[in-house]
Amino acid sequence: MSDWKTGFLCLMTRPWEPLFYPRYGGKTYMSLPESYFSDRYRPIAGSIADRFGSTTPYHVNVKQTELPDLSYAEAVPRHAFYNLFSTAQRRIAGKLVEDFMKQPDPETLLSVASYARDRLNPTLFQYALSVTLLHRKDTGQVSMPSLLELFPQRFIDPLALPKLREEGFIVDLPQRMAIEIPMNFTASEAELEQRVAYFREDIGVNLHHWHWHLVYPMDGPLEVVRKDRRGELFYYMHRQMVARYSAERYCNFLPPIQPLNNFRMPIGEAYFPKILNSALNRTFSSRPKDFVPSHVNRPADDAVGTILEVETWLRRYFEAVDSGAVLLPNGERLTLDETTGIDIIGNLLENTILSVNIPHYGNIHSLLHVIIAYIHDPDNVYLEGPAPMGDTATAMRDPVFYRLHLFVDDLIEHYKRKLIPYSMQELGFPGITIRDVSVQISTGKAAVNRLLTYWQRSQVDLGVGLDFGPQGSVLATFTHLQHAPFVYRINVVNDMQKNRRGTVRIFLAPIYQGFGEPLTFDKQRRFVIELDKFTVNLIPGMNNITRRSDESSVTIPFERSFQRKDVAFFPGTERQQFCNCGWPDHMLLPKGNAEGVPYDLFVMVSDYKNDTVNQKFDETDCNDSHSYCGLRDRLYPDRRAMGFPFDRTVPKDVLHMEDFTKQFSNMKRTVVEVRFTNTVISKT
Repeated sequence: MSDWKTGFLCLMTRPWEPLFYPRYGGKTYMSLPESYFSDRYRPIAGSIADRFGSTTPYHVNVKQTELPDLSYAEAVPRHAFYNLFSTAQRRIAGKLVEDFMKQPDPETLLSVASYARDRLNPTLFQYALSVTLLHRKDTGQVSMPSLLELFPQRFIDPLALPKLREEGFIVDLPQRMAIEIPMNFTASEAELEQRVAYFREDIGVNLHHWHWHLVYPMDGPLEVVRKDRRGELFYYMHRQMVARYSAERYCNFLPPIQPLNNFRMPIGEAYFPKILNSALNRTFSSRPKDFVPSHVNRPADDAVGTILEVETWLRRYFEAVDSGAVLLPNGERLTLDETTGIDIIGNLLENTILSVNIPHYGNIHSLLHVIIAYIHDPDNVYLEGPAPMGDTATAMRDPVFYRLHLFVDDLIEHYKRKLIPYSMQELGFPGITIRDVSVQISTGKAAVNRLLTYWQRSQVDLGVGLDFGPQGSVLATFTHLQHAPFVYRINVVNDMQKNRRGTVRIFLAPIYQGFGEPLTFDKQRRFVIELDKFTVNLIPGMNNITRRSDESSVTIPFERSFQRKDVAFFPGTERQQFCNCGWPDHMLLPKGNAEGVPYDLFVMVSDYKNDTVNQKFDETDCNDSHSYCGLRDRLYPDRRAMGFPFDRTVPKDVLHMEDFTKQFSNMKRTVVEVRFTNTVISKT
């Protein structure tokens, strides 16, 4: 491996340790120019080099280069909380990304980043460097550690951290045992919301949300932020997360999510996170029951705003949607058409730099995150840090996250309801008939159309993130939801006398709410869960299509989320490519319950000529989670609206899924059961 690739890995490990401190079992040393040492260590730079450099076999030599002025980034104090939802701090991160992107080659970037690392806020630095490495063409193959490896404190019970350090310091590497991370440690069973803590606090789910925002940053150079259908993808990915959470609530006998649409009412859900904010070395703050949002006035944290501002922006948003056009800064109007309108709205609501008129439409989504994150101490009277809603890596742990994003989804649904329902021609595929659809777990040891879930115990290596801790691997064991692998079997007849090409779209839809009330189709379509999407060639006659669940266009395999990304780059190991944006495979299916929960399994084959964007891509080459993450540097690989055919309203006489599918030969609905077994199986 080249020196600069090793160097970037060293930059992204143990973020609080000085960069010169040896890494990877004391075998790798970053040799820095003396002027790159911080003020504390520059006077003793020579003795540091003698002490550490002489004992390490691998050296990464960092060249001296002309450095940009990075003083603007020091506005975020090194030992403060970096808030991605803060407009000013987000701009600082965007400027830092821009300065990193400007460097002419990886070696110069490594030099500039090495200078910046021990001077800037670690979370800000790691975010900006990660975004840069993802988006530069010459560093796209650098395998980045996940945030779990950098800041494990944000994901696990803090009580496990002393145990991890003790095991690592005292026990030699071959004899070390994994430390158990408890499940459901944030509340007792007396709290009903704790029934779905396994979903909200799942490590893989929260890593997905963090990584998605790396791939789709809100600020930075235009070539980084402006991606194909970026605003629409913000809407669709978050809609899918709300749909998944809704399914979990229903199978745990909980009521539907209530949108957070009245900001002057108390928030009934309490949340006590019990995880460490690694920047402050304190736990994330808690939110007791029935706190009322009103404002935030913390200039030092760049967190200032009021509910009244949000309400003003909302009135302007509804005016735009109802009139069918948004107001531009020059006073002209931009039409919200059925193709690009959703993209405009998504960027406007998220408040990215692509928003068409930030002064007029404001900062609805991000400011609400900030107000809720500081609801416990809005004026900084008690010098308390934020709650999890202030961080993309932790926000999904809080029940109110889903209420907020259902509200945002309601705003977008207000626009979607203005669109004309799809026509028979748009939904049909003449000459194509789906005769049968079924699923079965891969072992064949369960009934057809019965899917199985259970608990799985897995291990993750947290040694990279234990600053000033033991060297080498330090394993932790955690328990998470898992499903038995399964296959789809789809029988499709092509009545034409020529080959046809189609797109197979597979969704899972809840039939009943938590207390057994049936969902109308208009409600059901908003909570469908996309399971897969892929293209097929259909020969004349019968086509028997088989597709494995682990080939999903939505998910990434377990190893992408949890295997240490640095291991493959060192001598004696084989390099692997890791692409980490995607929903975790182990959370593809809702949990179900012991009696079995019925779901509508919907399969559609649409006409590829109406779907294609005329580009080829290999699903096995880091593109296998394109439904949520798109394609790197390319068009989103589906011309249809995200969520098609469920993203628009339907005629009023369509009351159930069967009413919808029976009109079209290229659609099929079958009922499947998801059954949960309350056993724990160790991952092999």
